[in-house]
Amino acid sequence: MDVSLTLWVLTIVGLCALITADFFIGGRKPHEVSIKEAGIWTAVWIALAALFGLGLLLFGGGQPAGEFFAGFITEKSLSVDNLFVFVLIMAKFAVPTIYQQRVLMVGVLIALVLRAGFIGAGAAIIANFSWVFYIFGAFLIWTAWKLIKEARAEEQDEEFEENRFLKMVEKRFPSTDKYHGTKLFVVENGRRLMTPMLIVMLAIGTTDVLFALDSIPAIFGLTQDPYIVFTANAFALMGLRQLYFLIGGLLKKLVHLSYGLSIILGFIGVKLVLHALHESGVSVPEISIPVSLGVICAVLVVTTITSLRASKKQARAEAAAAGTKEAAEDADATKDTKDTKDTKDAKDAVDV
Repeated sequence: MDVSLTLWVLTIVGLCALITADFFIGGRKPHEVSIKEAGIWTAVWIALAALFGLGLLLFGGGQPAGEFFAGFITEKSLSVDNLFVFVLIMAKFAVPTIYQQRVLMVGVLIALVLRAGFIGAGAAIIANFSWVFYIFGAFLIWTAWKLIKEARAEEQDEEFEENRFLKMVEKRFPSTDKYHGTKLFVVENGRRLMTPMLIVMLAIGTTDVLFALDSIPAIFGLTQDPYIVFTANAFALMGLRQLYFLIGGLLKKLVHLSYGLSIILGFIGVKLVLHALHESGVSVPEISIPVSLGVICAVLVVTTITSLRASKKQARAEAAAAGTKEAAEDADATKDTKDTKDTKDAKDAVDV
């Protein structure tokens, strides 16, 4: 898709306007985000992404539109995995509920800027070195296998571990132990100190870089158009804050999400390898965008259904186990009461 500099500028200005509107309408005043508010804004961002995709369909044709929707759905599904880590970060830094949306908003903006750099670098590399598709494909297949191994592990690390950049910031710049509203810096005893608010924002933004290592190659496996890659990432990330509050309570129920994401990444990895072979002159079939979109959607639907069924089954088993334990405790209590009564009766008989 041939994108002019004017269109790039208009797109970035439009995205900035949407982010500004989101901030002043829903994120300016610190407050606890309700399910209703999160649901409305999630629907708004999805609708905006759909309108953008339809615009591509009208002015660019079916190919760019299909690539955008496939990329958007892939990035959105991969971003759900980010939410697990965001929950751990919020817990580690004990972020008050009323400030969590501000943390996520700024953290996501940091992530978007960093991803733009990744996208620019990826596009430049692909334009000059077609063999990089082999590396991207192999990396995605390896990541898919790693996700499966982690999902099958009996014990998972549920502690957030700070990255090197964050440790360096905390070491070199003194900080306070308490939050001071939404302030990033405060002055105490003549010293300018960071607040935990700034640290947790950096944690959210820089941690997303680790997720970009697989999500960026994944979307380049669906399209090599930098414009579509960037806009798909932007729309997927900008609705992430509302999605955090909307499905935060459901995250633990998506027990098969890692399996679904591993299938998607493995599938795109194979697609990349086939594309690399095709570019090298080898006669191999290529996977089309409609097929890719269908596979991605089908995997997500099946994963969600099986996850909810497994979670429901586990909840029933736990309830049954709790009921059995309670019945056993009641039986023990009844037995103790009976033993005490028998002992008392025997003592009274001896006294008589």
